[in-house]
Order: sequence, then C-alpha cells, then structure tokens
Amino acid sequence: MNAVYISPSHSISQPYYKPRQFFSLARESTLIGRSPGIQIRGRSVVSACLNVDVAAPNTGKTKLEKIKDVIEKEGKFLVRTYVRTPVVVERGEGCKLYDVEGKEYLDLSAGIAVNALGHGDVDWLKAVVEQAATLTHTSNIFYTIPQVELAKRLVDSSFADRVFFSNSGTESNEAAIKFARKHQRETTTNGKEPATEFIAFSNCFHGRTLGALALTSKVQYRTPFEPIMPGVTFLEYGNAQAATELIKQGKIAAVFVEPIQGEGGIYSATKEFLQSLRNACDETGTLLVFDEVQCGLGRTGFLWAHEAYGVFPDMMTLAKPLAGGLPIGAVLVTERIASSINYGDHGSTFAGSPLVCSAALAVFDKISNPDFLSSVSKKGLYFKELLKQKLGGNQHVKEIRGVGLIIGIDLDVPATPFVDACQNSGLLVLTAGKGNVVRIVPPLIITEKEIEQAVDILFQNLQVLDK
Repeated sequence: MNAVYISPSHSISQPYYKPRQFFSLARESTLIGRSPGIQIRGRSVVSACLNVDVAAPNTGKTKLEKIKDVIEKEGKFLVRTYVRTPVVVERGEGCKLYDVEGKEYLDLSAGIAVNALGHGDVDWLKAVVEQAATLTHTSNIFYTIPQVELAKRLVDSSFADRVFFSNSGTESNEAAIKFARKHQRETTTNGKEPATEFIAFSNCFHGRTLGALALTSKVQYRTPFEPIMPGVTFLEYGNAQAATELIKQGKIAAVFVEPIQGEGGIYSATKEFLQSLRNACDETGTLLVFDEVQCGLGRTGFLWAHEAYGVFPDMMTLAKPLAGGLPIGAVLVTERIASSINYGDHGSTFAGSPLVCSAALAVFDKISNPDFLSSVSKKGLYFKELLKQKLGGNQHVKEIRGVGLIIGIDLDVPATPFVDACQNSGLLVLTAGKGNVVRIVPPLIITEKEIEQAVDILFQNLQVLDK
C-alpha cells in the first residue's frame, strides 16, 4: 500500500518502487522448476519471491492524473461518509506507508490502531496465504479449527470462560448490549422487572450501529439518527460517586467503560474509579463491560489494558488489532453471562471465519509474548519522555499523556493543521477528543529510531500551532 498527498507545491517524482515481497499461488501439477515455498497440504505451493522490482502498469496516465482519477471516482461512486485525506495509499512495509509516487510516510496511525504488527508482517502473511488456499469461509453452521483455537487462546489468557466472534468493534458492543439485556431477563426473579438501562461516560466511543451509537457520547454522531435506543445515561468519566448512586437504583443492566479512551482523547481511568464500578455492579447484579477495542491486546504494554488496574469485567469487547488488518471483533464473557445465551439469540454469517481467525492467531501469538509486551512498555516510556523533552515546553502543548503506545498530545488549539503539516513532512498521526488532541497509535513493532524520527518531525512542525 502507498499514499500520496496533493498540494500545489508537491512535485511529481520519477517512478520509484522499493523491492517488495509478493506471493503467488499455483497448482503443484503445473509448477515446473518452482522455487522453494510453503507446501499447502500437498495441493498447492506459496512461493515467496523476495527483492523483486515490480513496475506499475503502463496506463498512459501521469501519476498526478491517476491520483485525480482515483479521487474523482471515489467522489462519484462511494457514499460520502468520510472526509478523506487526499492521499492514495499503494503499499506498506513495517511502520512505513508509500504513496503512488513512492513518497514514504512513517505511519503512527496504524489504520486507527489496527496494524499492531505493522504492514506485511511475514508470519501474518504466511498464515493468511496458507489459510486462503485451504479454507476461507464456511459460516458458523460448521466447526472450524482456527476459530476454536483462537477462542481457547483468548479464554486461557483472560478472565473469560467463553467467546463470541463478530466482525468489528461496534458489532462486539452490539452483542454485549444484547447479552446484558438477555442475562438480566434470565436472572431476574420474584416478578421484578429486569434491568434494561445502561451507563456510559463522557468522551466515550463505542461504535456507530444504533445500539453502540446510543452508548457513544458525541451528540453530533447520534442526533441525525434519533430516535435511537433509549435508556442510556452519560456520566462524567471518572465520577465514581455518580455512577455508584445510579447503579444502586437497580435499573442498570450494564455499565460500558473504556479503561483508556482512544477516540475521546487518550484519557486513562483510575484504579479507584474502576474498582468502585466493580463493587457497585457486584452489589446489584449489574454487569461491568470493558471496551478494549482500541486500548486492548498489547497497546498499553499489558495484554489487556485492565490488567494494569487489577479490576476485571464481566464482559470485554475487542476488535481493532486482533486480526492484523482483517475484520474481526470478539466479546469475552464469563460463564455466568454465557449461560443466559441460547441457540439463536445472536449470530453472524462472516464472524470467526477460518481465514480471519488464522490471521488473528498469528497476531495473538506475537503480541502475547511477555518479551513483546515488555518492549511496548519500554518504547512507550521512551516515546513520552522524548515528547516531553521536545514538545513539552511549547505554549500550546497542555499535556502529554497515555500508557504504552497509545499517546495523546493535548493542545489548546485545533490539532488538524498540525496533523496536516506532519503529514506533508512524512508523518501520519490522528486527531482525537474535540479535535484538539494529537493521537499517536503506531504499530507496536515501532523501533526507537522511528520514534526519534517521529518526534523530530513533530518538533519541526510546532510553528504551525502559532498560526
């Protein structure tokens, strides 16, 4: 994958294609003099050809014309739900992205915290290619080995007893909403009305489907689609007293909370806040749901973000990094919750496919390694220290916060001009919060040299904040 940024001053360079790795599948019976590759159950071979220069097809158009053509077609054929950066991405390698001109970008957005192993990880690629040549999809009518193995790994490494697979973070939160409602209905006795309401918090983001959207705090996301699911109360993130008082009224089916808010601006919960929620939920039978869609699976330097607090939920939702770029989501639940769910209560055609689960196994095996997690913690500390040294003295930088490799630079001015300037300089970062936070969520494989490069680019563009 590669990217390109269009600006009046951006010159069109000569074609540049880095050596890349590409894979070809061929029937073994038709291969003559094949190079060493990966044998796939005796039926076909994946041959890895390294350091091969691949030229772009000659369409007769200049690169600028191709870029304009892509952007014009997007405007013509796609529903306009995204304000896109004028970048046409072509390829990626490690923590780098390249545009169709060959311009290099240091990618600290990672597909919005998805590409935890960067672009083109060899083990991930091998798992995907092998599984694609073996079995891609069957639906959940049948058992498949990768799905069962991934569920076992997730259970063995967490508080949970069972897993439900989905295709995204918002689908995971939709499932958690349904599971909470069903559990309360199944366990409420003595003729009482089951609890059906929910608590969520300021600055939270749980998704864009109607149920998850109802739990998302930003009014501008919800208003165009009202009426949405009723019964959600938003409280101040960190206000344990208000949450405890509301939970004790007995009407709350579940509390949804992010241990570290990503979209909301990189705000971390305190142990006291999460423990207070846990205690109140235990007292009333309310379920505690941790949304770790963005902050989970190694990003904080812990496998699960809540491990740092020593507070454990009844359900946890996952998604972004789990399959390294392929669509997946998961809801991890205790047996107490799972026992309330019956056949047919929920489902998904595509969820937990052999292809995606094989990719997720490759990702999980790497990230769950204690040495890998330790490296994330060390790099996160180093990153924040450099940011404080280089950026901390700027009058517009209010705070640099975060844990591990989920970092926010809180500004007293809008972050977009700064983010755009960094992009022009070859660095990709995101905004968060109310548009005033620079969100840094790089691939977890980022090196110290790349961290230093990123901080230098951020520092070099600080003058934009004065404009």
